[in-house]
Amino acid sequence: MIFLCYAKCTTCQKAKKWLEENQIRFEERPIKEQNPTREELRAWQQKSGLPLRKFFNTSGIMYREMELTKKLPNMTEEEMLDLLASDGMLVKRPLLIGDDRVLVGFQAAAWQQALL
Repeated sequence: MIFLCYAKCTTCQKAKKWLEENQIRFEERPIKEQNPTREELRAWQQKSGLPLRKFFNTSGIMYREMELTKKLPNMTEEEMLDLLASDGMLVKRPLLIGDDRVLVGFQAAAWQQALL
């Protein structure tokens, strides 16, 4: 599994600790330095079954500065993908990518149900 995270994010830190405590093997990928590509984001979105807007980090500074709350409803999925692929800090984290699943954000109960 690939674990996309931002080291300074406390939610990512909690998720990493949870993975380690539950002995789930993963490859860590820093989301800021290795931003997901447009193609990866499209594939992950399709695999997750979630709307693309769920992949946005709505609590991030960039999200607020860009006023994306107002802009997203009028954007096409292609525009959203381009935007998400432009900067990893716009992407909700952590992301856990497996062969048959994509988990967006960390909620221990949901991860437990999906992984254990």
